[in-house]
Amino acid sequence: MARVARPSHPPGRYPVVIVGSGPGGIQMSYALSRLGVEHAFLSADDAPAGMFQRFPFFQRLISWTKPYAPHERGTRAYQRYDWNSLIAEDPAHNALVPRRMDGTSSFPSREEMELGIADFVRRTRMKIRYGCRWEGTSREEDGSGFTIHTSDGDYRCGVFVCAVGMTEAWKPDIPGLDRVPHYVNVKQARRYAGKDIVIIGKRNSGFELADGLLPWARTITLVSPRPTRLSIQIYSPAAARARYMQPYEEHVLGSGGVYVLDAAIERVSRGSDGWKVIAQGTTAPGRIVLPADEVIAATGFGTPLRDLGDLGVKTFFSNRLPSQTPWWESATVPGIYFAGSITQGSIGLKKYGQVSSSASVHGFRYNALVLARHLAETRFGVRPRRRKMRADAVAGYLLKEAAEAPELWNQRSYLCRSVVADAGRGIVDDGIVPLAQFVDAPGPDGVAVTVETTDTGVMQPAIYVRSGGRVEEHILETDPLLRFRTRDNRARLDAILKGLFD
Repeated sequence: MARVARPSHPPGRYPVVIVGSGPGGIQMSYALSRLGVEHAFLSADDAPAGMFQRFPFFQRLISWTKPYAPHERGTRAYQRYDWNSLIAEDPAHNALVPRRMDGTSSFPSREEMELGIADFVRRTRMKIRYGCRWEGTSREEDGSGFTIHTSDGDYRCGVFVCAVGMTEAWKPDIPGLDRVPHYVNVKQARRYAGKDIVIIGKRNSGFELADGLLPWARTITLVSPRPTRLSIQIYSPAAARARYMQPYEEHVLGSGGVYVLDAAIERVSRGSDGWKVIAQGTTAPGRIVLPADEVIAATGFGTPLRDLGDLGVKTFFSNRLPSQTPWWESATVPGIYFAGSITQGSIGLKKYGQVSSSASVHGFRYNALVLARHLAETRFGVRPRRRKMRADAVAGYLLKEAAEAPELWNQRSYLCRSVVADAGRGIVDDGIVPLAQFVDAPGPDGVAVTVETTDTGVMQPAIYVRSGGRVEEHILETDPLLRFRTRDNRARLDAILKGLFD
């Protein structure tokens, strides 16, 4: 008789428990394993990839992966061009999504993304306990940590990492909207053929639906109070992406049949003759009545935090995100951390109003790597190797990072490369850390570099020098081709760093 494999990570006590097998949880588990931190990894699903098992509904992502780029696949530099793969130390385990892509688009299909993540789990021999549903959380009586209650039993831990994603359908409190199907309940496209459709919401999910339904619907109207914010206009990955902009283009050109309205929804009703959406114009005031055969709420998602609020975890953004420190720890309950798209709840500095890329894989994969190292050091006594540096090598190293580091390019003004003066070892590379932590928290003298995008779209290196408890910011010159390693920048940076590490 064949031996039946026992599920991994049985109930019991672990230093860390991770819940959620989307890419954020997977990246977190991988990083902790490489650092030698024991943990249980639990998932209610029966396979990895989280939301990518079902969404996006119209099967094509908005984040790109370029199979052929200026750098070789599998290298650190290539990550800047691959926004979808997870990251491993072994080059053979990197850039797995492009290996699944069929070449018809630089935007992976949903299936290609799901397969790429599954490949990562298989190649790295990751252990995940599937079919284990998180049902609740309580504090340990002695205050030493938490008990994670699951369908398979209780797990006790000192550190709980919640990586369940923003997977919960969310709607604002508008009369009648509770009767409207959410994005997660959208039907097959052909079932909207010849119909008048109103989509409530003008972010990526709304435009994705409009783009996918263009060949089928008779008319499409997208409506929300604020004007459409395009990522290419405000330099923010959080705004509506060009990938889905054909409906917007048709509206602007007045080709007919597609309308993008700025209006606040007052109520939604349904009668024998169909739906009616009643709204008040915002950009152009006035009452608007929108009759429709179908209404879809593309109003976004929230985080299924279950009973964490009862433990004191505070939220914001209409209770959709937990408040977090720069290290992605609950701002109100120490010991509860977050991974994956939930980490967008750690806001950062928001220089020039720009938000992080933590809602997407190409941003939160780095958050997970940084958090894993932070936990290993501060909670479990693991001391990752720190490279010693000479004072005359720091400037060149920082400029190289500004020009090439994928962490800095994919998480602009949010993550930084830090070099500090260590009392025992001298000058050391402190790795990638949250910029807000370097700027706002006490620490040894040192310097950090990040890449930022101004409100006019200029991309430039920014240097932060921490000395004697004070932090000063310096902006280096940009370059039309983003080649920051110039003689002028080197001379400027040498002058900025003069005396810092003496």
